[in-house]
Amino acid sequence: MGGSLWLLGGFPLNTYQVSDRFSFCSSQKRLESVSCSQINLRRSFTDKHHLKASHFSGQSVCFHRLKTVSCLSSEDANPISQEPAHSQRGESFEQWDSMTAKFAGAANVPFLLLQLPQIILNTRNLLAGNKSALLAVPWLGMLTGLLGNLSLSLYFLKKMEIEAMVVQTVGVISTYIVLLQLAMGEAMPLPQFIVVSIVVAFGLILNFMKYFRLLNEEIWHIWEDVITVVGLSTLPQVMWSTFLPFVPNTILPGTISFATALLAVVMARMGKLSEKAVKFLGMVSGWTATLLFMWMAVAQMWTNLLNPDNVKGLSAVSMLLAMTGNGLFIPRSLFIRDFMWFTGSSWGSIFYGWGNLVCLYCFNCITKEFFWASTLGFLAWIGLAFWKDKQAHGLSSPVASLKELVFGP
Repeated sequence: MGGSLWLLGGFPLNTYQVSDRFSFCSSQKRLESVSCSQINLRRSFTDKHHLKASHFSGQSVCFHRLKTVSCLSSEDANPISQEPAHSQRGESFEQWDSMTAKFAGAANVPFLLLQLPQIILNTRNLLAGNKSALLAVPWLGMLTGLLGNLSLSLYFLKKMEIEAMVVQTVGVISTYIVLLQLAMGEAMPLPQFIVVSIVVAFGLILNFMKYFRLLNEEIWHIWEDVITVVGLSTLPQVMWSTFLPFVPNTILPGTISFATALLAVVMARMGKLSEKAVKFLGMVSGWTATLLFMWMAVAQMWTNLLNPDNVKGLSAVSMLLAMTGNGLFIPRSLFIRDFMWFTGSSWGSIFYGWGNLVCLYCFNCITKEFFWASTLGFLAWIGLAFWKDKQAHGLSSPVASLKELVFGP
């Protein structure tokens, strides 16, 4: 969510001016060194930023690593702070940095497996000519998930959290395959599917070009504006539709939010909004994608409450995969102090994954051994994440990690 309308700040590896005599280059996310020529370090700056320089061949080499500041909006998640490369926690920090990135990448496996059974089942029904069976899959809910994946892929791309970006891209592709099957089975209107296809194609191509720096920045900003408007107009409508038929069947929430989002984006592009308002708009657009995923758990719980018998139709394996996939994101989001990412991952693990396992257990749809093994394993994983984060950041207790996540150091 950065210093403009968009989800995050400037693209990594840009140069940020600290003063008229000093500049530094931000890194992706790993501990590394960059060359900063003719640096004049003053004691006050060194004390404030914990930066250490060693001179070599007339130049200074500045060693820096990730440390975070207040991340309530995730605006400043994964910022850069300078510390000595030989600090006491350096090795532990680097190791846990590497491990959390691998955990985030490993989330591809459960999330891919999560959608695969549905794709196989739809294929069988299409080959058997049983198109009516595809009506059981709500295309609007799948579309919501796809938009969330697409928005978050932009978010993680700008943070250069490549492992997480790949997970979101896999989510976009797998969900699109399901929508393609629904369109083939006439379970999704063709005009809507065509629009979705265009959006997905543009999104994946532009993300690819942005990653390899082949894209004009103005085009990228326009694409971010489009995603912002679509996300902000979709979320209220989905939230409203969840409670049908207890609320009137209307598209008014989506229409109002679309007009509001479009007006805000246009005003921001024209420079009519204050810097604080633009920053807030960027924060809201980033949270929108997360809330789309968080609302899936709310909708499922609401459905379970209204129709308890439908709980038996839930797949325990799918819920376990959802809990595992989101759980693998928790250590990384905690490590880089990304409050938005941590909130979405934790919510998905607890309420969508584990919460539905609770429902299955209460209705005797899974064994006691399965439920308690899943529960204890999940609790142990969360405990490990906080304990290792405490060690990596050199904090006094795991509670301090949570405090920094919410309020900053």
